[in-house]
Amino acid sequence: MSTLGLVRKHWRITLLVVLVAVSAVVLFAPQFAPGDGEGGEQVAETGPTNLQFGLELSGGTRIRAPLAGLTAEGLDVDPGQEADIESAIAEELGISGRDVNVYPGESEDDGRIEVTTDTVSEEEFLAALRAAGYDEVDEGDVRQGVTEETVDDAVEVLEDKIRESPFATGDVQKSTSSTGEHFVVVEVPGQDRETVIDLIEDRGFVEVYAHHPTDDGYTNTTAIQPDDIQSIGQPADEPPYGPHVSITLSENGAEDFSQVMQETGFTQEGVEACRWEQNPDDPGYCLLTVVDGEVVYSASLGESLAASMESGAYLNDRSFVMSGESIDDVRTLRVNLLAGTTPAPLDIEAGTQYYLEPSLADDFKLYSLVTGLISVVAVSGVVAIRYGRPRIAGPMILTAAAEVFLLLGFAAAVGYPLDLAAIAGFIAVVGTGVDDLIIIADEILQEGDVSTGRVFESRFRKAFWVIGAAAATTIIAMSPLAFMSLGDLTGFALFTIVGVLIGVLVTRPAYGDVLRILLTIDR
Repeated sequence: MSTLGLVRKHWRITLLVVLVAVSAVVLFAPQFAPGDGEGGEQVAETGPTNLQFGLELSGGTRIRAPLAGLTAEGLDVDPGQEADIESAIAEELGISGRDVNVYPGESEDDGRIEVTTDTVSEEEFLAALRAAGYDEVDEGDVRQGVTEETVDDAVEVLEDKIRESPFATGDVQKSTSSTGEHFVVVEVPGQDRETVIDLIEDRGFVEVYAHHPTDDGYTNTTAIQPDDIQSIGQPADEPPYGPHVSITLSENGAEDFSQVMQETGFTQEGVEACRWEQNPDDPGYCLLTVVDGEVVYSASLGESLAASMESGAYLNDRSFVMSGESIDDVRTLRVNLLAGTTPAPLDIEAGTQYYLEPSLADDFKLYSLVTGLISVVAVSGVVAIRYGRPRIAGPMILTAAAEVFLLLGFAAAVGYPLDLAAIAGFIAVVGTGVDDLIIIADEILQEGDVSTGRVFESRFRKAFWVIGAAAATTIIAMSPLAFMSLGDLTGFALFTIVGVLIGVLVTRPAYGDVLRILLTIDR
């Protein structure tokens, strides 16, 4: 029979060999190394393979915290009135309009209003709601926390912050408790708690204010907002600016900035006239970089920039330099500009924090490998003793090993960070996989030697029905763990389900073909 004919006849074995080869490429080829998604460059050291590891196997920090805020539910919100309601409540509470969100709902009395700040009490929120016309609202209609939409937005922003940060690897997910409370879970391998909290704790709303004197004293005029920025450069620490990042404003942003500078006197008497550090009570004309309401840097308007604004040439350049006290401050500033503003502050104190030393994680990785090898050796020994026939036991052990290798390839392909729960899933797959292979071998051999392909197929089909039903039961039992937000149990359930599917669809049929070749004499 030709090679092509053999491939067609034993296509199940061919499929297994092809998938093993593909897994080998995904696991070891540098082209599949984890990258940041933009240039494909590797951003994390993964060792000799392309596998990624979770906190328990790499070390790092996990922060699980709710978003601070208050939400009123069961309100009658007229569609189209959202902006008016937001303005009324924000004015009553003395907060920014961006900290109030109104959702009409799909039916009457299904609307929601939230405040996304930790500076407002429930009593103040109730009073503001009543002042806005919701006289019927009571304490039972207000709960701690924000809406699910806000949580989803926060997850997206925090993902961007981690991607743009210097460490560039991490994961952000939404978690929901059994009581319906939403949490944000941030995991960053290789970083300590302080570093991670410094990155995610602040909301990161960046503005540049023109702080200048008026007849009634000093005032702030907004000069640059995030929406005015068109592009952002890389952090640098070079004279004459020191630690800084260059930005380019949009056309409208540059026009507004130039107009504010001229109208407030910065381009005339305000040139090089900032003395914020020396005399904050009488600072002169200062451009203040403000993050979440806190001044992080003050600077004067330079003479050349003022001249270009006066002449109109600035509208062709539109560049501006934002400085900081240190290069780390500038990096954080750039991350906030790129990622945007977190829609609500994280309540770190109300959440949980977890940190694992990288050296301890290396020990866990070693122990996991040793445990896996022990389980494979133990299973192999039991199989060898049970059958005592290399032509039965050998393919069984190799098939089980191939199943684990395919699971590793799957983990590398989807970029799943392996943790101890996932390793437990691997071990469970080894056990259930070999159990199914034993069922196949026993069913085929229990009535004596197999002499024809027809007898083999009859016995194999009977065994496959048994393992198919067992696989379906396992998948059904594990599905709630895999698709609900149950923390570490998700990895265990996911890899158990994938392992069972690989076994039923690929490795069990291939093992059947191998046994058929070894045990039958075609007639």
